Amino acid sequence: MTQTSTIARGGDDTSAPSGRESRRARGSGLPEWVVPYVLLLPGLLVIGALLLYPLYQMVDMSFHKVGLRQIKAVNPAPADFVGTDNYQAIFSSDLFWSSLRNTVVFAVVTVALTLLIGTLVGLLLNKLGKKMSAFVIVGIMAAWATPPTAQAVVWKWLFDSDAGVVNWALNLLPDGLSSLLFGRSDWSGQPWLNDTVTLYFVLVVAVVWASFPFIAVSVLAGLKTISAELYEAARIDGAGALTTFRRITFPLLKPVFSVLVVLSIIWDFKVFTQLYLLAGGTVNRDVFNLSLWSYAEAFGGSPKLGLGAAIAVVLTGVLLVITFVYVRQIVKTEGVR
Repeated sequence: MTQTSTIARGGDDTSAPSGRESRRARGSGLPEWVVPYVLLLPGLLVIGALLLYPLYQMVDMSFHKVGLRQIKAVNPAPADFVGTDNYQAIFSSDLFWSSLRNTVVFAVVTVALTLLIGTLVGLLLNKLGKKMSAFVIVGIMAAWATPPTAQAVVWKWLFDSDAGVVNWALNLLPDGLSSLLFGRSDWSGQPWLNDTVTLYFVLVVAVVWASFPFIAVSVLAGLKTISAELYEAARIDGAGALTTFRRITFPLLKPVFSVLVVLSIIWDFKVFTQLYLLAGGTVNRDVFNLSLWSYAEAFGGSPKLGLGAAIAVVLTGVLLVITFVYVRQIVKTEGVR
């Protein structure tokens, strides 16, 4: 009765929880600002165990001489600290510059083609009906879901010099047309995988074929968030398809494209499995990229794990620099706007 009259007269309800108590997580006894960090802790521990610790091990190994004597199961010898000798050997090697060139050129070409084809397919999917769009998505995602090893085996068979489908199909072209387009009419025995340029051509085709579905589906998801009224207004104003994409679609999907570019750069800089299988191992050193060179040094006939780790560190550094510059440019552009 007393409590009721006190509330009626405008007094404070002493039974209500205090502000300090409300700021604590219910049932945990922790302040609210601590709870997000506690919830993130398991994920951070997993990342630290699966990513940061191996990265630390790789960096530490790059400053040591590690060979068969150091990795044998019984009585391994201690690794000798060599300082920056591994890095000096990398930058003084001709293989570094050729591998870096192959890595960068391949990544630039592949990222550009993947984004272009993926965007065009995403725009096409947005125009299709629901059933046909779902059918096409299932078909292209089957390519994206194919393991890299299977991808490489399929494309290696297609471009085989003796029994490849590509050489067979090119031989079906009229001799005059084939000579006009390619400067030759007979494609029998064409060794696509023996020359650096043609090998990387096959590699680009294989990687783009497997990568563009992810870009297409991501672009399609972004397109679904754009209001149809904007496109209707552009159509009424007489804007063409290219103008509509440049003025409406691209600006609104710029965050999506930014993420896709970063992911594509990371994936294409690290391509290893397809190149290793298409090149037939590490015999042809002219086709090395940084990933394949790192593997060849670390697990070759005379293993040099320290040198291989140093090459991997350099590759990681190049990726971090490129990603940082690109993301910084994005942040600056968005900040100006």
